[in-house]
Amino acid sequence: MNDKIHGPLEGQVAVIAGGAGAIGYASAQRFARLGAQVALLGRENVAALQEKADALPGQGHAGVQADTGVGASLRDAAAIVRERYGRCDILVNSAGMTRAIPHHDLEALTDEIIDEIFVANWRGVFSTIRAFAPMLNESGKGLVVNLSSIAGTTGIGSNVAYVGAKAGLDAMCTSLARALSPQIRMINVSPGVVDSPFVPGRDANFNDKQAATTPLQRVGLPDDIAAAVEACATTLLFTTGSVIQVDGGRHLGARP
Repeated sequence: MNDKIHGPLEGQVAVIAGGAGAIGYASAQRFARLGAQVALLGRENVAALQEKADALPGQGHAGVQADTGVGASLRDAAAIVRERYGRCDILVNSAGMTRAIPHHDLEALTDEIIDEIFVANWRGVFSTIRAFAPMLNESGKGLVVNLSSIAGTTGIGSNVAYVGAKAGLDAMCTSLARALSPQIRMINVSPGVVDSPFVPGRDANFNDKQAATTPLQRVGLPDDIAAAVEACATTLLFTTGSVIQVDGGRHLGARP
């Protein structure tokens, strides 16, 4: 068992939806190193989630099975977190999905795919916030960090529905930051291209091409994004309702 860690987030509980994914788990590692206890939410079986939780620095982390597309599943997950920890101070929404579909191919973007993308990337985020809002309110210093995408502002992304869902997520951030203040802060972290398996079919060759047209000349790493998530909880304490772009300048377009 890892030793208890004394850090700036000691005594706080961070719940990470999509916690077994690349950005979610990188964020979990950062929070754990700062002393927080972390609950990894995911659709994976509890044993697999708990194995990942046990590998985090510190003690008392948990794996909690939940489907962000099912409200009852999220309410059950919130009840488990309350029973185990009695609190939730930080909620990170990093769960989501997409698939690469050319924007001009209207027929390929079926109603079923559109619904799946909006459930995963918008409704699921809202439902997770709704389920954990009572504990975040009780914390008195609640924080929600949603993983958005520069696709929501550039209009360039894996498909048109994903672009729309992320634009809607940014609007949700603005709306809920106003509605839930001052008890809960709301921040969106907005990556560009990240070196992860999030978009099926994208490989190192794709990443190299994107890096060449990005001002900082590389794509992001999961820990680059997790560093911004950490900052929301540790240094950006007077920030709410903001969308923070962490994309190497990709939203600026190619260098002249």
